[in-house]
Parts: sequence; C-alpha cells; structure tokens
Amino acid sequence: MKSRRKPDPPFKPILAWFEANRPLPRSELQFRSPYQLIVAVILSAQCTDKRVNLTTPAFYERFPDVATLAAATPEEVYPLIKSISYPNSKAAHLVEMARKVRQDFGSEIPRDIDALMTLPGVGRKTANVVTSVLYNEPVIAVDTHVFRVAHRLGLSDGKTPYAVELDLEAGIPETVRPKAHHWLILHGRYVCTARKPKCGECGLSPYCRYYAQSR
Repeated sequence: MKSRRKPDPPFKPILAWFEANRPLPRSELQFRSPYQLIVAVILSAQCTDKRVNLTTPAFYERFPDVATLAAATPEEVYPLIKSISYPNSKAAHLVEMARKVRQDFGSEIPRDIDALMTLPGVGRKTANVVTSVLYNEPVIAVDTHVFRVAHRLGLSDGKTPYAVELDLEAGIPETVRPKAHHWLILHGRYVCTARKPKCGECGLSPYCRYYAQSR
C-alpha cells in the first residue's frame, strides 16, 4: 500500500491573504534609532511590547546612546526597568552590550547577524529582529508567537525555533520575509492566541491545519 504524500505547506494562499488584508505590518516596539531598537528588543524577551513601550521613554532619556549606557552600571539601569521581566539579568546584559558595541564596533550597532549575536543579551531571534526591522534583511525571527502560528497553520513541524526559521525561510520569498515576520507575530498576538485562538474570525481558517483538526 502506497503511503500518502504529505501535503505541501500552504504558503502561497496564506501569504496572499496577509498581503491583501495586512499590507503594511510594523513592529509595535517604539524606537527612533538602531540603539533604541536593540535596547527595546532585549527588554521585550518574555515581556509584552506594551510594557516595554511604557518603560523605554525614561530609559532613553537617562541613557540616550551607547556611550551613556556603556558608562553606566547594572545597578543604575535596574530602577528604570524593574517593571520588566528578569530586570536583573537584562540590566547586566544592556550594560555589557553597550560596552561591547563601544569597544568592538565603534559605538555603532552592527547590522550583521553573526556580529549582533556576539553581543550580550542578543540571541538569534533578537539579531533577526534587528536586521529585519532596520535593514529589511530577508530573515524570519521566531519567537513564541511565530513558533505557534507556523505549527498551527502547517507551515512547519520543526521542533526548535531554528528549525521553524529554516522552514519558513524555505517557503517565504526573500522579498516578503521582512513583512512576513510581522504578519506572523501580530497574528499570533491578536488572533491565533495561545489559549483561545479566535478561529471564528480568522481569515486563514480555510488553510489552517489546527482549525481543520479541531472541527
């Protein structure tokens, strides 16, 4: 008996729906410079963008650039980010990040993913976010939202964020990836939520593996 061929992931109709219905997705983090973005993304790990946006104005006022942050101590940073998740470790990472940027990159936030990943507090997801948002690099940052949405839609069965990243990049054209990164994050944040996905109002239901299996 012949085994059934696994259906191809429905990238084309899903991307077409996003393009028609969410043509201009944007990061919800508020920033005005590469420095401000990398600070915001580091702070956003396991924390909501809303909370980060409430926290960063005072932070940027006290530490407006790499130089001022590099000259600070974690103890000086902590009071400004204490409402953020894991403030102790993030305070240390932010100061160490700024010092390394000052020492190794002339106080300029690097645009290369590998270089970004040498910075304290910057993993692959953060590096991908920075390069995608700032420079429209054709990469997909996989956070918990993207990981969940990719699996539910049947775009990936990867067991790790990196495996999901590779599957998404294989199925999404390079020119679309910077937008697709935001499409998937925002869809997971507001529609395809973890506990109670809003399948009844989701335009992607016709293509969704999770919806088909739950009916």
